[in-house]
This record gives sequence, structure tokens and C-alpha cells, in this order.
Amino acid sequence: MGLLITYAKPYWKKITVAVVAVTLMAFSTLAQPQFLEKMMSAIIQNQSDVILKNGAFLLGLALLGILAGITGTYFASQVSQGVAADIRLAEYEKIQSFSLEQVQSYSSANLVVRLTNDINQVQQLVMQSLQMVLRVPILFIGAIVLAIWTLPSLWWVVLLMIVLIVLSSKRIFAMMGRYFGKIQHLIDQNNTLAQENLAGVRVVKSFNQQGQEEQNFAENTAQLTAVNTKIGYLFNLMFPIFMLISYAAIASALLFISTSIKEAPDQLAKITPFITYLNQILMALLMLGMISTFASRGFVSLKRIAAVMGEETAQANEEGQVAIEKDAFLTKELVVDGLTFTYPKAEEAVLKDLSFTLAAGQTLGIVGSTGSGKSTLALLLARLYQAEKGQVLVDGQAIEDIAESDWHQAVGIVMQKPVLFSGTIEKNLRMGNPEASQADLEAAVSAAQAADFVFTYPDGLEHEISERSANLSGGQKQRLSLARALVKKPRLLILDDATSALDARSEKRVQEVLEKDFGQTTKVIIAEKIASIIHADRILVLDEGRIVGSGSHQELLEESSFYQEIYQSQKGKEGDHE
Repeated sequence: MGLLITYAKPYWKKITVAVVAVTLMAFSTLAQPQFLEKMMSAIIQNQSDVILKNGAFLLGLALLGILAGITGTYFASQVSQGVAADIRLAEYEKIQSFSLEQVQSYSSANLVVRLTNDINQVQQLVMQSLQMVLRVPILFIGAIVLAIWTLPSLWWVVLLMIVLIVLSSKRIFAMMGRYFGKIQHLIDQNNTLAQENLAGVRVVKSFNQQGQEEQNFAENTAQLTAVNTKIGYLFNLMFPIFMLISYAAIASALLFISTSIKEAPDQLAKITPFITYLNQILMALLMLGMISTFASRGFVSLKRIAAVMGEETAQANEEGQVAIEKDAFLTKELVVDGLTFTYPKAEEAVLKDLSFTLAAGQTLGIVGSTGSGKSTLALLLARLYQAEKGQVLVDGQAIEDIAESDWHQAVGIVMQKPVLFSGTIEKNLRMGNPEASQADLEAAVSAAQAADFVFTYPDGLEHEISERSANLSGGQKQRLSLARALVKKPRLLILDDATSALDARSEKRVQEVLEKDFGQTTKVIIAEKIASIIHADRILVLDEGRIVGSGSHQELLEESSFYQEIYQSQKGKEGDHE
């Protein structure tokens, strides 16, 4: 609730107007039956002037209620939309500060639901709160007091109706409350299934699994439908129960009034406002039921949003970290000392006590079998994960002590699976350096061997990349991803099998450009193919998370049987690249 109050504070003026408008509407609603009673008495006594006078007051109150209702709805809508937009933006910014480990702990589908569906629930909670929360107690308490004041002898009818409705609603809402948490969980699952299916549509089709995917989605949707249906049944059951109780109360009132009408004929004029107050009590309780429904879902969603907002991130701890200028970054050496890492919920460490030193400006090649921890090492060097043991030192300083924003500014990484965003090629490249000149962009494109297709487009760098870069081949994606990293002119460049989709000729040109134009950049090249790292100053051989070989290509050929085995298995296919 504290989160909601924090984001509602900037809208206190609009909230005040909405509250005042709702209060006026509630009081005008309560006052109307009083004038109605006077009109009924005037009708009985044939006092036309009193009828006209009170009729005018009644119309005035109705007009005031309408204007107050419109005003309250307008400002309540502005507040709810504004609060929801502010929370959505703040949550999105918070997610952007998450580490890779934090994002994966929630899952991207779960975070999308928290950004969309959960915030929509909070928006509805704010809207209904401003329209009903103050209005309900005024109507409820006011209608009770005025009903008993109108016909004191029927006080027990009022209280009995309230007790029966409260007991019924308590039972119904207790049953409904159990389902709201399930709904959000099932929406998460539904979103995950859809996202995975769309992202992996080629795999699904190639294995002819459309039917199985449809069945999985249908089963999840059926569960979601069943829970929503149960809530709908309970919610719809509430209205006829409430109406039955209120009609029974009205019938009881009419019955008892009819027995005493001869002794107290003035009660004939009072029965209409009394029944009106009973209906207002019923409406207040119905609105309370609606608020409870929205509140139940809203508070569940609010709790899920607060969990995201309450996460501690690396940026939150930057206050005590050292800021480093990019040109002063990695001028001596990079040292990895006893690095050990285990993925969350994994039983065995992926990297085990890794240690090596890399001089500034040198190229380190890393090769090894699948699952040996090569990509994990790349993520640790890029500070997308944090090691559980050991440390990485840059010029003698632990990377945890360096401001993360400065680190990411100085480090460029090209992932094994390239990710480009919808938009222009230039927009994607400027993610590397928003201040890059046009010449810098063109130079990076040429260095990544992407010029042969980028500049064949009529619009060049302004060419649009479609969603999930579906209009590019694997090799084109890799080259643009490499160009994006080179635009940064990084001091440390990490390539995680970043040229695997390139032909041998293009890959060789990339290597030559990196050697010639990025000689001052320290490079870590992870590859499946030895040909990609054969000219590295030093090569590490990983197996099951440990270093089993280290040295130049020639040294490893002479000393490492593991490296020799890899090299011989590839030599026949690729030829000798020495």
C-alpha cells in the first residue's frame, strides 16, 4: 500500500477534487428522499405550491449529483491513469537495472505480465477507490441513520437486512479471494507459452509440434477460463441474493406499515423515502462488494509489483564504487583469480577455480567442449553475472569496486545468439554509442564486414529491422551485433562465438580489422572453431569448468592432447589456418 501512496502523492490536488465531487454526489443522493417525502405529503394534502417548490429542489439536487459524478469520474480517471503510467515507467526502469540473474529468476514472461496486467489491476483499484471508497461509507451510514429517522419503528428491518447481506457477502468473497492469486499465476503461464511458441515457431514447425503446442496452450487457457468462470458465478450469485434480501426487507416494511396506516396516516408519505434508503443501503453494500473484488485483485497485483520494485540492484550500490574514465580502463592487465560460479538452483559449479592473466591489448582465445563454461566466463567478464568465489581484477582493482555503468561503457560484448531490436539499423548501432558520428557508424559497419549488405539497401543505415530481426539472416545479425559493439570502441571486447555464422573469408577479414584497427583493445574471443582463435596471443582450453590447457597455438599442439584432439577433428573440415 505504501507503494501506491508514494505514487499517488503528486496527484493530491486532483484527488482532492475527486473526493469533494464524490462527497457532494453522495450527500445529494441522501437528500433527495427527504424532498420526495415532502412532495408525497404535499400530494396527499393537495398543496401544489409545495409540490412545485420541492420538485424544483429535487431536480436541482439531481443536477448537482450528475455534475459532481461527471467531475469525480473525470479526475479519478486522470489520477488512476497517471498513477498507473508512473508505476509502469518506474517498474520498467527498475527492470532495466536488473542483473541477468534477476531477470532470469522472474522470467521475461512474468515480468511482462507485471508490467501490463498487474498494473491494469492497480489502475482499476485506484479508479474504483476514488469513486466509491468515500462514497460508500457516506451512503451506507447516512442511509441507515435517515432510514431509522424516517420510520423509527422499523429499525429492526434495516439492521436485519444489513446483517443478512454482510453474512452472505462475507461467505462469497471468502470463496472468491482464493481464486485471484491463481488467476495471475495462470496468466503468467499463458504468456510464457505464447512467448515461447512465437519465439520458437521454426522449431515447432520443423518438429511438427503445432498440435502439441496448441494442446498445451488450450489446457492452460481452460484452467484460466475455469477459474474466471468460478469467480464470475460467485460474483453473479451475489446480486440475486442481495436483491432477494432487500425485497424481503421492503415487503416486511410494507406489511408492518399497512397494519398501522389508519392510526398513523402520515407514515404513507414516509414509506417511499424509507424504501429509497433501503435501496441506497443495498447499493452501498453492492459497491462495497465491487470494491472488495477490485481490491482483492488489485492488492495481489500491487504485492507482485512491489516485489519487483523492492529488488536490490547493482546500480543501487554504485554509491561506494569508483568511477573510471574509459581511456584509463584496462591499461595494464586483466587478472582472473580463483573464479568459481554456480547457476541458481544448479547442483554443480559451471566454472571451478579459474585463474589466468591477460595483458592489456592482448588477444585471449578460449576453446573447449560444449558445456565447459566458455559462455559463462564471458558473462562474468561482462559483469552480467557475479561470481560466488574468486575475483576479476582490472589493473589491480576488483571489478565489483568499479561503477557498473563505467564498466559497461568500456566493455563491448557480442553474444553467441545475436539480439537486434525492431527499428532502424542506425538505431541498433547507436545503442553502442549514442554520440557516434555517421563516419563512426559506417566504419563499424565496414569493420564488421556488414557493408556488403547494409549499403545495398536503398535507405542504408535507415533500413528497418523487423520484429525479432526476422528479415535478416544469421550471418547478417552477427555482423550487425559486432558492428554495434565496435561502435563503442571498447577497451575490452568479448566475442562469444560471435563469428560462427560467417563464412571463412568474412571471418578472416574481421580478424584482420580487429588486429589492425583495434590493437589497443584487449580481446577475449570464445569460439568453437580453433581457426577463429589460432592467432591469439594466448589460448585457454576449458573442460568441465576447468582450465586444462594454456599457451599459444603451437605450444598447445605440442603439450595438450585435449587441444590436439579438437584441432585434428576440425583440421580435415577447415584445413590448416596457421
